[in-house]
Amino acid sequence: MEAPQYIAARVQRALAEDDRTTELGIRVDVRGDQLYLRGQVNCAERCRLITEVAREAAPGLVIHNEIDVVDVREPVGEEKL
Repeated sequence: MEAPQYIAARVQRALAEDDRTTELGIRVDVRGDQLYLRGQVNCAERCRLITEVAREAAPGLVIHNEIDVVDVREPVGEEKL
C-alpha cells in the first residue's frame, strides 16, 4: 500500500486542481484505509463535491467528510467599535 502522506498529498492536489472544487483549505489525513477530510466550506454542494473528488483520487479508501459548512453572509449593518 502507498504511504499515507503520499495519498494525502495526491488528494490535496486533486482538490486544488479539480475545476469542481479548486479548494486549498481542506486538511486531509490518512489512517490505514480511512481518509479524513477536515476544514470549512460555504455550502453543502461544495462539501459533496470535495467528497466526490477525494473518492476519485483515493479509490478504495473509506472517506470521512468532517468538513463544516459555515454560513457566510454580507454584513447587515455597520459595526460599531
